[in-house]
Formats: sequence, structure tokens, C-alpha cells
Amino acid sequence: MSNIPPPLQPAFKEAEDKMAKSLEKLGQELSSIRSGRATGNLLDHIKVEYYGTMTPMKQVAAVSVPDGRTIEIKPWDAGALQAIEKAIQLSDLKLTPNNDGKLIRLVIPMLTEERRKEMVKVVRKLAEDFRVAIRNDRRDAMEKIKKAEKDKVLTEDQKKLAEGALQGVTDLYVKKVDDTLAAKEKEILTV
Repeated sequence: MSNIPPPLQPAFKEAEDKMAKSLEKLGQELSSIRSGRATGNLLDHIKVEYYGTMTPMKQVAAVSVPDGRTIEIKPWDAGALQAIEKAIQLSDLKLTPNNDGKLIRLVIPMLTEERRKEMVKVVRKLAEDFRVAIRNDRRDAMEKIKKAEKDKVLTEDQKKLAEGALQGVTDLYVKKVDDTLAAKEKEILTV
């Protein structure tokens, strides 16, 4: 931030915060994509109709992973068992819940090689969407830098320094997206 002239620091901070939020959202999105291994994060996006309100799964049940292939869901209220089962069946997970009357078990099937390759394509597309979002955040901040120079708030040298610093932060977040993508691809392709 030392290269950023004081009038631009709020805009620069805003752009960096947006990039950080994009990276965090990418992590959340990727954690909900099946990789052939059981994780409690698979259920994060599922909402359960609980007393007429769509409620996140984690607020109605304890989710545990006893082994690499099984997820167990134990509702806080036994009356929510049917609603949880229905929410899982209607979700995009394509998993069959096994309800024993006290808890629900989800068995995660092995992914085929073909399915793994499809999943890699999906995560690459998702990562590209987030790279675009980060570049859009950079573009918005660049417009503020250009406007500040046009309004004579910045000198041309200050503008160049600010643009360089902004590009450096953008490159850093794009690299973080690439690193996150590489880790998820490795997870998906590991049998």
C-alpha cells in the first residue's frame, strides 16, 4: 500500500477486499464439488425445509465423516430426519440417503475416470469465472486511478505506481486461484 497515493487507498483496499472475497467464495464452491471422498462440506449448500423455513443443513444436524466414503447426518431434532432425507434426494449430489430412523448415512461412490475428467472441466470453468471476477475488480480500480489522474489528484508517476501496485495484487490473487484450482484437480484425480 506504500506505493498507493493516499486519495486512492480506499479504492485500492476495496479492490483487494473484493479479490479476497472472490478467492474465499471459490474455496467454498470447490469444497462442495464431489471428489470421490466424503467431506462434510458437500452438504454446505443444501437447505432443509425445517418448520416452514429453508435452513442450512449445519443448523439442523451434526454432520460427521466416520471414514473416507461415508457421511453421517444426525439431526438435532428427530422430526427433521424426513426433511433432511428429502433435501438430499432433491439436491444435485445424486446420492441416496440411508435413513435408519436415528441418522442418515450417505455413501460416496468411487468416481469413474470419465467422471473425474468431467469434474476437472467443471472446476477449471469455475476457476476461470473467478479469474474474470478478479480482473473485473482490477478494471474498476483502474478506472478510479485514471479518473483521479484526469481530475489532477494524481501525477502521471503516481498513476503508474498505483497501476503497477494494483496489477501486482491482481497477479497475486490470480495465482492463488490457480493454486486452489491445482489442489482441487489433484484431489479429484487422485484415486
